[in-house]
Amino acid sequence: MTDTDLPAESAGSPAWDTTDAEWDTTDAEWDTTDAAWDTTSAVEERQALRRVAGLSTELQDVTEVEYRQLRLERVVLVGVWTTGTLTEAENSLAELARLAETAGSQVMDGLIQRRDKPDPATYIGSGKAKELRDIVVAEGADTVICDGELAPGQLRQLEDVTKVKVVDRTALILDIFAQHARSREGKAQVELAQMQYMLPRLRGWGESLSRQVGGRAANGVGIGGRGPGETKIEMDRRRINSRVAKLKKEIAGMKTARDVKRSRRETRSIPSVVLAGYTNAGKSSLLNRLTDAGVLVENALFATLDPTVRRAETDDGRVYTLADTVGFVRHLPTQLVEAFRSTLEEVADADLILHVVDASDADPEAQIRAVREVLADVDALDVPEQLVFNKADAAIPETVLRLRHLAPDAVFVSARTGQGLDELRARIDAGLPHPDIELTVLLPYTRGDLVARLHERAEILTTEHTGGGTLVHARVGPALARILTPFISAGVP
Repeated sequence: MTDTDLPAESAGSPAWDTTDAEWDTTDAEWDTTDAAWDTTSAVEERQALRRVAGLSTELQDVTEVEYRQLRLERVVLVGVWTTGTLTEAENSLAELARLAETAGSQVMDGLIQRRDKPDPATYIGSGKAKELRDIVVAEGADTVICDGELAPGQLRQLEDVTKVKVVDRTALILDIFAQHARSREGKAQVELAQMQYMLPRLRGWGESLSRQVGGRAANGVGIGGRGPGETKIEMDRRRINSRVAKLKKEIAGMKTARDVKRSRRETRSIPSVVLAGYTNAGKSSLLNRLTDAGVLVENALFATLDPTVRRAETDDGRVYTLADTVGFVRHLPTQLVEAFRSTLEEVADADLILHVVDASDADPEAQIRAVREVLADVDALDVPEQLVFNKADAAIPETVLRLRHLAPDAVFVSARTGQGLDELRARIDAGLPHPDIELTVLLPYTRGDLVARLHERAEILTTEHTGGGTLVHARVGPALARILTPFISAGVP
């Protein structure tokens, strides 16, 4: 995640340089005219991606690897209902359909199999697999998507029955991430997740896989040609392991740079707020409403993969950073959580989490549970959380009443209409940490920069203009208190 580079405090230099790179509007991070934030071209680009046949998560730098190349054109969905209600199972399959459409496919049909647990051979059982084959033939589908993560053996056997490519939920989400990642770090994280998913699923057929040869009976070269060798799969596995190690090193380097920036921000006592929540809950729309960020907004799952940080202010002028993050989803692949861990750590280090929930969703409670599971994975459950139910204008009134009973302290907003945003801003102000050092200083009129900084980063209790300067009673953080110490002794009666 990108972050602002906040320089360290210095008592011997002007306390607040308005040309500082921290809030430099020409900086790429804050530049809303930057091509990265050109929402029109971004949306057009993604729509163009959907018109391209042969979408794939295959990694070109791993040569000759038989990987599950995704051609999501006409697909049939299949799920296994093991726990919960039928409504929950249907909601999960409906979400899978939205994921498939986001990847660029046309959903033809779907079916659910009620079982105690997935079949270890074909995921849905031999009888249901044959029924699935008939549906695939009738609909002219070329891909089957399963609502779960399948073992390599299940994928192979289900393909043998249906005679078309079979893709699981994890591969589908990885394909969407591969399409939408734009930044260098985002692409590296997605590639790492793809490699980790691919590694146990390497497979192939025939003699092209083997570098080991035997006698003539084994189609070998006979005398002089036998000996130790390396199978093709082993070579591919070694290449992937080398690539994984390189990607982890690159991501670790990016994390170090982000940690340095974060530590500088903490030194300057700049509070941070993070927007977290389910995918397509409206986090980017809220970011635009609260900060005029101008980031991409699209009614699609996982529209935002590259986190965005923007400067924001409370009503009383205190500065804080507001960060948009990647959305979560039910059964988010473990590979993605691990690959994006360095980015998600920003959530754990925040001062306040705005947990955004789609109030118009069929099952908003399930969204809350899924997000909190991921927050637990990144050790962010101890961070103060404010529930924000977005899209309140589109929600069913009965659902709103149920949610108000479920979460009395939640805020109901609409990023589209602006409903409830004033209350949300007030909740952010109340939830941010307040400076804990109270002091009174007399600042000379020549030090207007210090007065400006107090208004930016302190809680002003009283202000009085005297003959000797501006007398300010305020609460400040430790770093600012050190700078103001000389003015306490110099001018306070």
